[in-house]
Amino acid sequence: MNVLVAPHSPIELNPDAIVSSARTAIATEADAVRAVGPRIGADFIEACRLILDCKGRVVVSGMGKSGHVARKIAATLASTGTPAFFVHPGEASHGDLGMILPQDILLALSYSGETDELLFILPMIKRQGIPLIAITGKPGSSLASQADVHLDGSITNEACPLGLAPTTSTTVALVLGDALAIALLEARGFTSDDFARSHPAGSLGRRLLLRISDVMHTGDDVPRVAPNANVTAALVEMTRKHLGMTAVVDANQQLIGVFTDGDLRRALDDDGVDLRTATVEALMTRGPKTISADKLAAEAAQLMEKHEIHALLVVDDDQRVVGALNIHDLLRARVV
Repeated sequence: MNVLVAPHSPIELNPDAIVSSARTAIATEADAVRAVGPRIGADFIEACRLILDCKGRVVVSGMGKSGHVARKIAATLASTGTPAFFVHPGEASHGDLGMILPQDILLALSYSGETDELLFILPMIKRQGIPLIAITGKPGSSLASQADVHLDGSITNEACPLGLAPTTSTTVALVLGDALAIALLEARGFTSDDFARSHPAGSLGRRLLLRISDVMHTGDDVPRVAPNANVTAALVEMTRKHLGMTAVVDANQQLIGVFTDGDLRRALDDDGVDLRTATVEALMTRGPKTISADKLAAEAAQLMEKHEIHALLVVDDDQRVVGALNIHDLLRARVV
C-alpha cells in the first residue's frame, strides 16, 4: 500500500534570530563558568588531596549527558598523570562494580544529585571504604550529602530556552573536571615528556617524542666539502645528497659555514665573482643556524619557520657536523 506523506513545510530561516540565539547560549554558559571560580576553595583542595593520596585509580561515573562528561573527565585525568577510567553506573550494578577496588576513588556526576543508578551503588562503595567526590548542582541532594567532598556545579539557567536540555550544567561540570585535572597535573609536576608518554601516536605524539637524531641524515649522507672546494664540487655534493645545501667543514669536521642554493644565486648576480675560480669559502654563509641531535624535531620546524630556511645542520658540543636534515624530512616524519 502506498502511503502519501505530506511534505514538510520549509522552515523559514531568520539569520538575526539564529545569531541572537547562539550568542545568548554562549553568554549564558560563559556567565555560569565565570561564577564557578569564586567557589573553588576548601572543598576543591580536599578533592585534590584525596586524589593525590589515592593508591588506585579515579573511577568517574555518571548517567546520560553527565555520563558523556564523565567519560571526557576520565580521559583528561588519565592523559595528565592521574590514572582514571569511566564506569557506567547502570552497568556497575550488573557486574561492573567489580572493576572498582578498595584503593580507588569514585568521582560521581549528577546535576540533580538524585540519579537512581548512582545512588543504588553507593552502599557498596561506602562498604568498601572508597572515598566519594560528587559534582552536583544541588548541595542538599542525596548524592552530595553522602559524598566525602562535594563540588558545587550549580547554575542559574540552562542555555536551552526550554530549560530542559543539559547545556550550561554539563559545561560547568566539564570545567570543574578540567580544573581538577590541571590542578593535579601541576601538583604532580607533570611535564611535557610525561604527557608525550601518554600520547605516543598521532601528530601530538610525534611532536613531543621525535628527536632530531630520529630524522636526520648521518654519515656519508651528510653533504660536506672543504673550504677550498670549488663551486662545481659543492654543486655535485649538494646534488648527490639532495638537501639543497652542503656544510663547509675543516679537517676536524668542525663547521665553518654552509653553502646553499641561495648562496649560488647571489654569486650569479654578482658581476665581481668568477665562479670558475671562486672557492666555496668565499661564497658560503658564515654562522649558519644549527641544532643539536637531542632536540625535538618540532624545534627544528620552528627554527626553519622563524628564519625562513629549509635545511639545518646538526652539530655536537664541539661544533662538529654530525647530521643534516631539511623540511622534507620533517614532512615525511609528519612533524609539520
